[in-house]
Amino acid sequence: MIGRARFAFTVLGFGYAFLYLPLALVMIYSFNESRLVTVWGGFSTKWWGALFANEAMLQAAWLSIRIAFVSATAASVIGLAAGYALARARRFPGRALFGSLVIAPMVMPEVVMGISMLLLFVGAERLLGGPERGFLTIALAHITFSIAFVAIVVQARLTDFDRSLEEAAMDLGATPWVTFLTVTLPLIAPAVGSGWLLAFTLSLDDLILTQFVAGAQSQTLPMRVYSSVRLGVDPQINVLATIVVVVAACALALSGWLTRRKV
Repeated sequence: MIGRARFAFTVLGFGYAFLYLPLALVMIYSFNESRLVTVWGGFSTKWWGALFANEAMLQAAWLSIRIAFVSATAASVIGLAAGYALARARRFPGRALFGSLVIAPMVMPEVVMGISMLLLFVGAERLLGGPERGFLTIALAHITFSIAFVAIVVQARLTDFDRSLEEAAMDLGATPWVTFLTVTLPLIAPAVGSGWLLAFTLSLDDLILTQFVAGAQSQTLPMRVYSSVRLGVDPQINVLATIVVVVAACALALSGWLTRRKV
């Protein structure tokens, strides 16, 4: 048993090293003096200053943040409704199909989603005259695949929800809608917040789907980074990667903390 446990921990250690050691190296080399990203030339913060003076990168980052905020907010509202329906409406016509459609974006390849949405937006532009591919189409695409993550988190929270609190409120004369707003929603707010953070992080990081639905004038941060890396890794990319890793780690940690909260 001891030998097998050591072997399991060894394999686990190598696995985590394979995943996180490159991230650690990227963060270390963001303070590299040399322009060569693989050669340590001494400690320096000049690439941090260069990044914050890069107007094109800052504009792409601002666009990504705006899209992520809009898509996460809309996905939280729709995902809340979907998760509530799945948790509370145990039986209704088409429930199995509805549940499958909610979860489908999580398991469907992004290439397939990207092609389908591209065809949808191109067809809508030809028939209806819009919307043009850009901020709106990217936000709609991100909302589509983010709803599933919010819905699952909300559904899981409502599964072990103490319904006696709602029953007590309705016994005191509250309508179902008032009960939802004053009792249910405040108690599941941590789960909704967790889903919002997950949706925000996923939107901020998405590249494949965004490339299909973005217009020529709309370049998000992942798209900008990808186009820059194809021409050679700039030291500013290490700085940007460090910021993204820290923001994503904080968002995921906060999401986990909100998920574990009961009230």
